[in-house]
Amino acid sequence: MTHADPARVERVRANLAAVRGRIEAACAAAGRSPEEVSLVAVTKTYPASDVRILASLGVTDVGENRDQEAAPKAAETADLGLTWHFVGQLQTNKARSVASYADVVHSVDRARLARVLGDRAAAADRRLTCLVQVNLDEDSRAGVIGPRGGVDPNDALEIAARIDEHEALTLGGVMAVAPRGGDPGAAFARLRTVADRIRDRHPLATVISAGMSADLEAAVERGATHLRLGTALLGNREPIVG
Repeated sequence: MTHADPARVERVRANLAAVRGRIEAACAAAGRSPEEVSLVAVTKTYPASDVRILASLGVTDVGENRDQEAAPKAAETADLGLTWHFVGQLQTNKARSVASYADVVHSVDRARLARVLGDRAAAADRRLTCLVQVNLDEDSRAGVIGPRGGVDPNDALEIAARIDEHEALTLGGVMAVAPRGGDPGAAFARLRTVADRIRDRHPLATVISAGMSADLEAAVERGATHLRLGTALLGNREPIVG
């Protein structure tokens, strides 16, 4: 393994300190403890060397959006003992691969996907924590704009039940992305309502995965337990080609 670029280490260290400062301030404003909020570093388009830098700085939760990038990166950093989160849209034909390395899948929005993930995890003698992805974008659900991942809030309990009934899956809670151009606080308040309904029926499903680099404060205010942060930690991404 080559040694990390010292300048890159210092840049990531400074970004991480700034992010943790934002999280602490948001928690203080919301009357919450920072210990209630986990940071998931989303490393899409960044190399495994950045994963190693983050791990050296105490980050233990790493997220990826695309299986074709996540699988080799997880394998390359398997010695670090990280918790891997799959946070992107997931097709059932990728379930076998994702179930082989992911610890948490944030984007379960179909009963069939839950079933296939569970079957693949069982075959690999693994157990996955799954979150119900909730679509908070009314224009998307109505077909006014292109489809986005996530189940209609009214159907979230049904997907939660399908996850909970599979012996190889653990129902963790919910995930959502704030609608583009909307009020993230209002969106995350809706997510909190869905989360509460699911937790009423499944008391251990306490995860609320909400908030990214631009809107983490609104997410913390509305009860987020996991923040998915990439740009704030690692900088602006280059577009993926292909």
